[in-house]
Amino acid sequence: MQITRFGHAAVLVEAADTRVLIDPGGFSPDETFALEGLDAIVVTHQHPDHLDQGRWPGLLERNRDALLLCDPETAAIVEAGDWTQNGDGVETVVGGITLRGVGAQHAVILPTIPRIGNVGVLLHAPGEPTMFHPGDSYETAPEGVDVLALPLSAPWAKLSETVDFAQRVGPKTLFPIHDRTISEAAYGIYWGQLTAHSGVEDARLLGQSDTTTA
Repeated sequence: MQITRFGHAAVLVEAADTRVLIDPGGFSPDETFALEGLDAIVVTHQHPDHLDQGRWPGLLERNRDALLLCDPETAAIVEAGDWTQNGDGVETVVGGITLRGVGAQHAVILPTIPRIGNVGVLLHAPGEPTMFHPGDSYETAPEGVDVLALPLSAPWAKLSETVDFAQRVGPKTLFPIHDRTISEAAYGIYWGQLTAHSGVEDARLLGQSDTTTA
């Protein structure tokens, strides 16, 4: 399984001759929306840092045959594309990869802000590790996760919750996502505390455009 970051929460997963892009959002570079040959595009929720609707049509035009998968609330508001609704426990097979929905709601930002839908995604192919991208939620910690795309910072999170989530999931490997909210000067504080206390030995500090193999 090859994993490439495309800025903030966007991740390209390539396994079993199948290419899946997750959460192409507003903090992602233009290269994200120029990708071709995608078999599926998964959006965990409607926030613009996970789906940039201004640049989305170009990506859709380049990948007309890709399966589009998202939570029901996002499916109702996205203007372009024919979307398949994802949900907790729902399995969708794309090429050689099985995608399974995890969870239902975005984390609480403030009590005065209504919660929206958020469906994370587990990706698995025979003979490959299982990867989990939770979107914007620490609520559900599925079993059997080998590789965790871990949101490192957000208006809805604090570091103790990030560490607790990593401990509950218990992956063999993790790498950061959702980290464009951290300044360069402060990044080491978040990463250092996470790696010191999560209990995950294989923590890979991937930059915004780095690739790793699991």
